[in-house]
Amino acid sequence: MNIKKIGLTALATSLVATSVSAGELTLSGSAMISYSEFSGTEAATVNLEKLGKSKVGMDQSIKASGSGEMDNGWTVSLTHYIESGGGGSDTSSISLGMGDLGTLSYTQDDAGGGVAGIDDLTPTAYEEAFDGPQGDDIAAMSSGNAFVYSNTFAGAAVSIMYSENLTGPDNQDDGSVGTDGASGGTSASIAVVYPVGDTGLTVYAGTGKEGQPTTNELDHDAIGIKYAFGPVTVGYQRNEQDDTAASSAVDLETTMFGVSFMVNDNLAISYGQNNTEKTGTTVDQELEAINVSYTMGGMTIAAYSAKGDNIANTPGKTSDKNEVRLSFAF
Repeated sequence: MNIKKIGLTALATSLVATSVSAGELTLSGSAMISYSEFSGTEAATVNLEKLGKSKVGMDQSIKASGSGEMDNGWTVSLTHYIESGGGGSDTSSISLGMGDLGTLSYTQDDAGGGVAGIDDLTPTAYEEAFDGPQGDDIAAMSSGNAFVYSNTFAGAAVSIMYSENLTGPDNQDDGSVGTDGASGGTSASIAVVYPVGDTGLTVYAGTGKEGQPTTNELDHDAIGIKYAFGPVTVGYQRNEQDDTAASSAVDLETTMFGVSFMVNDNLAISYGQNNTEKTGTTVDQELEAINVSYTMGGMTIAAYSAKGDNIANTPGKTSDKNEVRLSFAF
């Protein structure tokens, strides 16, 4: 009889008993085809016809997710997005669900927690007003590699984000280093979203600091309100970015407004706009968009027309975009 083998087998069995139980890995995804047109003085950089490129584009993504449960009832989950087309990039996250203690996760590339998670919560049927025009410089905190803690207290959803380097390299367990961008600094923020009972009113706010490659940092604040009554939802939000640099500081202040209308369970339309003030400029960047979307099962057809004036707070610079998109979820 091999006593050593029996002992090792017993030890392995004990370790398995205290680890995460076997879970399932599921796959889901989406596919999209779109037709886009650009115009305005800034259209030269994206004029598809002059660049000899098709105005028809395609994008697709696959989401792999899995989870398992620990002996103490906590859960561990992994999500990985594989995207291609449209400048998409892969994103991975691992989360620890701790029951009433909340959820702690780490995400590579796009954490979207804290103030970054409430960059624009004004209602829309499809895309934000800043999505289409070129030079969409608004006062919103960057997202990237970060830890995010989330929980709910007395009905309020709280999100806290911390990163030692939002845009720094990805260090791999094999010692290799990725290239996700220039070195930054420590970033931290918190955001709270509170639905006020069954009144249809939601208020939210956040604050934080975003580290920069140099010694300065960007202070971010955001506050907003949404109100839903029947098929109509209206919202207003203000974001501020204060640069702590001793010289050449660039402060931004963006005000946003949106209204959406559910025609029926499938059809929605919306209008949104945002204006951005910038230090040292005489005009505001003005963006606005009209959206419409129709959903039937896993298929969605959407269209928007976005218009931008004084792009990057420069008088006379314009950028407009019109798009129709057909997408499928599977």
